[in-house]
Amino acid sequence: MSKEIAAPHHTFWALGLMSGTSLDGIDAALVKTNGTTVESFGTWLTLPYEDSFRNQLREAVYGRGDILKLEHELTLRHADAVKQLLKKAGATAKEVDVIGFHGQTVTHRPQEQMTWQIGDGALLAEKTGIDVVCDFRRRDVAAGGQGAPLVPLYHAALARTMELPVAILNIGGSANVTWIGRSEGASDDLMDLDILAFDTGPGNVLLNEWVLKHTGHDCDRDGKLALAGKVHTPFVASMLEDAYFTRIPPKSLDRNHFTIESLSTLSTEDGAATLTEFTTAAIEKAAAHFPAPVKQWIVCGGGAHNPALMQNLRKKFPVVATAENMGWTTDALEAQAFAFLAVRSLKGLPLSLPTTTGAARAVTGGAFYRAGT
Repeated sequence: MSKEIAAPHHTFWALGLMSGTSLDGIDAALVKTNGTTVESFGTWLTLPYEDSFRNQLREAVYGRGDILKLEHELTLRHADAVKQLLKKAGATAKEVDVIGFHGQTVTHRPQEQMTWQIGDGALLAEKTGIDVVCDFRRRDVAAGGQGAPLVPLYHAALARTMELPVAILNIGGSANVTWIGRSEGASDDLMDLDILAFDTGPGNVLLNEWVLKHTGHDCDRDGKLALAGKVHTPFVASMLEDAYFTRIPPKSLDRNHFTIESLSTLSTEDGAATLTEFTTAAIEKAAAHFPAPVKQWIVCGGGAHNPALMQNLRKKFPVVATAENMGWTTDALEAQAFAFLAVRSLKGLPLSLPTTTGAARAVTGGAFYRAGT
């Protein structure tokens, strides 16, 4: 590692890439950061997947299909996202120091010390001409952690100067929350903050599957189906009896832990309303694990665009804002987080803490691929 990379205050232009469990597409974003603070946000974009490729990813999640071929195609699509983002930003590859490449999770079983995100870091470095950090989760899992969520330190970097405690709620395919507090007399330095993070339960994944099955669309656009439906409370009550919700955090959830099978007798609208309520009820359960009540909730991820989901959250909690209310960008936040984590990886800084993933200690991680010269 060069002295420049090791210098604690050296800043980088980093590019983050995220393809989440909702399988909706690739988010790409630029961030200028030293891995502790965020100096500025850069350009971002989203490249949606077409239905045929999304179906291939869905098959991979269920262990079907040619995963090696899919990984190759996925990586090429990420390389294209990098090129499109640079074009949009009016930048060149030489102006970007590192790419943080999350890849696509196809298996997540941390209790068996197994997690798998497909994506070829070597190929991405070759195709873009930019150094790549990828495979962020396996080092944490090897150290006894859940390998998820990994965005909390980025959340804390954004929130460190706020009036704390706050909860940052990311609703993607799964939903995860970061509780951020400050002990009396502590500074706003990132590692002096009190941070607790965990998956609350399903985010959009069950709702998306339901809508796809019944309408052929990939999501409940503008929450219209849920707003027109009636909640089937026995389903919600039954799902909330799952042992996951009483487990002490930190904890994480596999995408396939819950299913929509028991809703088969409901109308399309009632199923959407019920699954939306289940997501919010699970989030309410999560709040019981917080060390102290929060002053506000800040919602990001695709769920922040769903009026039905936001309406439910505002009924349950007194102060609910969105990332945009904070001057952040909801759709770019996770991609920015992996740009931030790539810089931390280069500097050998922790990507996770015992209170965010359950690892035995603060753990760095990531695999590094240097671009060709």
